[in-house]
Amino acid sequence: MSQPTNRRNALLGAAFLMATSAIGPGFLTQTATFTEKLLASFGFVILLSIVLDIGAQLNIWRIIAVSGKRAQDIANEVFPGAGYFLAALIVMGGLAFNIGNVGGAGLGVNVLSGGALSAEMGAVISGAIAVAVFLFREAGRIMDRFAQIMGFVMIALTLYVAFRANPPVAAAAVGTFAPDKLDAVAIVTLVGGTVGGYITFAGAHRLLDAGVKGQEALPEVNKSSVSAILIASVMRVMLFLAVLGVVSQGVALDPKNPAATPFQYVAGNVGLLIFGVVIWAASITSVIGAAYTSVSFISGFHPWIEKHKNHVIIAFIVLSTLVLATVGKPAKVLVFVGTLNGLILPVSLGLVLLAAHKRKIVGDYKHPVWMTVSGMVVVVAMAVLSAQTLWKYFIGS
Repeated sequence: MSQPTNRRNALLGAAFLMATSAIGPGFLTQTATFTEKLLASFGFVILLSIVLDIGAQLNIWRIIAVSGKRAQDIANEVFPGAGYFLAALIVMGGLAFNIGNVGGAGLGVNVLSGGALSAEMGAVISGAIAVAVFLFREAGRIMDRFAQIMGFVMIALTLYVAFRANPPVAAAAVGTFAPDKLDAVAIVTLVGGTVGGYITFAGAHRLLDAGVKGQEALPEVNKSSVSAILIASVMRVMLFLAVLGVVSQGVALDPKNPAATPFQYVAGNVGLLIFGVVIWAASITSVIGAAYTSVSFISGFHPWIEKHKNHVIIAFIVLSTLVLATVGKPAKVLVFVGTLNGLILPVSLGLVLLAAHKRKIVGDYKHPVWMTVSGMVVVVAMAVLSAQTLWKYFIGS
């Protein structure tokens, strides 16, 4: 395969790796739950989150590409020890979320088998498939291609369900630009679930590993970065419309599995199978993305980890699977870490913005003023909204 083709595949793969890392079981559940709560006004939350997501991700991906360094190494150069702190937050969050991701994959297998295989057995099977990706020498390319295929499958199937649900598109459009109600928790959750924690770094670190870096690569990095957000957002919008179409007809979502309701309502048992495919694809790609990115945050700390990176990734997946299969999903931990993801973003983005203006990190590169300003807006907005959310969860409730 030629060098330009490899480069194009890496750019597309990075976009899909980031997008499919964002689209996990939590993404599906949150989108369904907030749609039922806010109805058409949830469109505004999605629109605002897209703007904030792009502002955050463009800054992070560009500085990582220009410096040619991973986020934790950049953070350590901004403030000694900050990179280790950031890596600890990312790895803890990634592990907790991966337990949920493995659980989502297990649920998908359970649905697809008609209940013949338990969710725990499905989790073990899914974990084994994720491990298999990293047994190959060309694990990076396999991961890229797998993320692309699963991404297309999820979007196509959800588009079909959204069409069958016959959503009130006009009302959704009005709610997107003139919402009746707002919800700070929904904004934090969506932004945190799209570019928070490890997610935004998945594609950026993948590009570094593929050799896409330097100022000359910035146009490609910009395109891949924005494409990743748009891919995840298309999936979010399709699911929003599918759920809105169903709840507008007076159908209540199943509280145990809210995202499954529109699939089952519009297509019966076939719809439930479609949901099984969607949640399995969403979960297995998130398992792979979380493991790959979490390990990329510690691989540079010791030569042994860098040399045996694939084996460490496999151990990360096995550990997540074992915890899910033996202990189950620690719901309270997942809720806390979900909020923590929103808090990690202003920390990581703030460090990256400081790095953008340090010559020892970026050389003679001049970071656009508008990007710095937009990034600072995201930092302040997410810090305030996350603080409000934490207050509501732990003090106000």
